[in-house]
Amino acid sequence: MSTQPLSLSPKGAAACPADLTIDDVRAAAARIAGAVVETPMMRSITLSEITGADIWLKFENLQFTAAYKERGALNALLLLDDEQRARGVIAASAGNHSQGLSYHGTRLGVPVTIVMPRTTPTVKVMQTESVGGKVVLEGETFDEAYAHARQLEAELGLTFVHPFDDPDVAAGAGTVALEMLEVKPDLDCIVTPIGGGGLISGMATVAKALNPDIEVVGVQAGLFPSMFDRIKGESHDCGGDTLAEGIAVKQPGDFTAQVIAERVDDILLVDEPALEKAVALLLQIEKTVVEGAGAAGLAAVLSNSARFAGKTIGLVLCGGNIDTRLLANVLLRDLARQGRLARLRVTLQDRPGALFKVMRLFDEHNVNIIEIYHQRIFTTLPAKGLITDIECEARDADQVDRLVEGLRAKGYVVQMVELG
Repeated sequence: MSTQPLSLSPKGAAACPADLTIDDVRAAAARIAGAVVETPMMRSITLSEITGADIWLKFENLQFTAAYKERGALNALLLLDDEQRARGVIAASAGNHSQGLSYHGTRLGVPVTIVMPRTTPTVKVMQTESVGGKVVLEGETFDEAYAHARQLEAELGLTFVHPFDDPDVAAGAGTVALEMLEVKPDLDCIVTPIGGGGLISGMATVAKALNPDIEVVGVQAGLFPSMFDRIKGESHDCGGDTLAEGIAVKQPGDFTAQVIAERVDDILLVDEPALEKAVALLLQIEKTVVEGAGAAGLAAVLSNSARFAGKTIGLVLCGGNIDTRLLANVLLRDLARQGRLARLRVTLQDRPGALFKVMRLFDEHNVNIIEIYHQRIFTTLPAKGLITDIECEARDADQVDRLVEGLRAKGYVVQMVELG
């Protein structure tokens, strides 16, 4: 048997926007029907009140593998010929594409190899292996993992299934927009996360074909503005430790960039605090777990309230695979930003009863103490002084402010430890 790699699509690198039409998306929808979840789309009353827009959420985090990526992966798998299926497929992925490809590949009897960056969250590695994928960890970034996957493709004669830069994968992703517009055909705007661009390419193709007046807005993490820079002709630093690792792509797709330039109206950048806030709000309000990439659309609306005010907006919660420890950190940091958790740094004299007197003030203000840290050595205070950090919990920021005022009124030096 030859070990020459097989191309997934005859369009290959020469793909252009004309290779992705609404008919392609409709064909993909028929092809994958019954094998992926037709996820709910519902209006969020509370988020609509918070943002000043009419917010509709598409819960793609409710797919079996908790991400929309199943759609494109399955569409690509179903287009393989018998020889390609027998040899197997390979992909590079930060996680969600790998799970969708592994799950449906295993279900269809197609061997799947996935190359992931070493920085991929453990939950995504474990979930990929649990649905039948063979995981190879290589490189620190998606781009390094991608290069290794291409090397293995050539060495082993596998078929490469690109996570985003392929018309068939984008067509599968575009079925999300078909379902959204069936439920809510009068959307003014669709706000969609962008990593490599596959999801927004498919969705913009559907939206503009059904209603050219629909505004399609992409969102990227500010640390990874690769598609933003490519489309707008700008140059920003690209890299860093983002909560939205699912869209942390340094090199966007060539095919998808063409589609985005033609069919997407704008691209916005969001910072890390906005992503954290959006993840926390979706859990607190909608009781749904969403990863950083999946919350990017809401983060953009929250960060640009005037731009979206009064519009009927469709948001795709494109994935829900987030490490539980990371989620806990996000939620606690959000409580700190709200002022419900605080750390107060109080300067005391190192003598009996000093801490007890401070505790009485906490009791008077009904503020709960969580943890206390004493620091006697590494300070600039005299030898008889000490610094005490007190982590505490309150109803709101005003209650903490009143406590701080009460402490200062008693002569204590108090500093609020700010969250970065």
